[in-house]
Amino acid sequence: MITLIQLEYIVAVDTYRHFVTAADKCFVTQPTLSMQIKKLEEQLGVLIFDRSKQPVIPTALGKKIINQARITLDQSKKIEDIVETFRDVVAGDLKIGIIPSLAPYLLPLFIGEIAKKYPDLRIQVLELLSDEIMEHLRKDLIDVGLLVTPVHENDIIEKPLFYEEIKVYANRKHEFYQEETINIEDIAAPDIWILGQGHCFRHQVINLCSVQSKKQASLPFSYESGSIETLKKLVDTNGGFTLLPQLAIDDLLMTKKSQVRPFKGIQPLREVGLVYVRSFAKQRLINILGEAIKNAVPESMHEKGRGTVVEWR
Repeated sequence: MITLIQLEYIVAVDTYRHFVTAADKCFVTQPTLSMQIKKLEEQLGVLIFDRSKQPVIPTALGKKIINQARITLDQSKKIEDIVETFRDVVAGDLKIGIIPSLAPYLLPLFIGEIAKKYPDLRIQVLELLSDEIMEHLRKDLIDVGLLVTPVHENDIIEKPLFYEEIKVYANRKHEFYQEETINIEDIAAPDIWILGQGHCFRHQVINLCSVQSKKQASLPFSYESGSIETLKKLVDTNGGFTLLPQLAIDDLLMTKKSQVRPFKGIQPLREVGLVYVRSFAKQRLINILGEAIKNAVPESMHEKGRGTVVEWR
């Protein structure tokens, strides 16, 4: 008879592609894990993993078995969720992945309140790039992601939460500082600072107006930042301009907000939402998380119709 433990072990090996690491994550010895996987393979009469490759990889049939194992394990978790819902208890573990351009501005708005309201809910937060969040979701390393949507992935469910306006942040000596509004085509300039590869906000900036070929040609040095905070400091100390989402603007000191300019004739928005896999078992927790986030941001940011959503993929 196939056991849930055996399914957990093959999923762990697939996730970490290493028997010793998988055993460590499952809190068992490597011989115990290997023995159970071997026993499962003998029961089924097939090889699930190709052990001749390093790192170890599943066979073609093994991939299908592991995919079904993930579904089965997820369904088994729903039993606990049903019981907790019946008891009206909010408890358990919730692993959240969040992108770096959101984390410093959004997390402080809701994480403390939700932890205080649900003391039996153990929350773990990881800062990850958007593609890393989706990969972690598929491998069951996190439960839910908080990033910029839409992501256009068939196996990912999206739940939009709010919409941030995107504006220009310019050095006080920059020509934009003298303007009340900025033409969208003018941001394809050689003195724009943008985030590095892998950041969805970088791609939104590029999608607003093509800047790749001219980027940073007239700046004092070439640098692609992984942090919006770094971009703001680069603008202040080295000139040029950058683009900021609304929560980063709200976080500015009052003296710095005078450096922010809206666009002329268009109000670009970035859609922020929760993402999770279709077989997600902790539906109640995701609803609680979503409501806590929506309540933490200004109500005006709930309205999609006030601008134009800029996609990053």
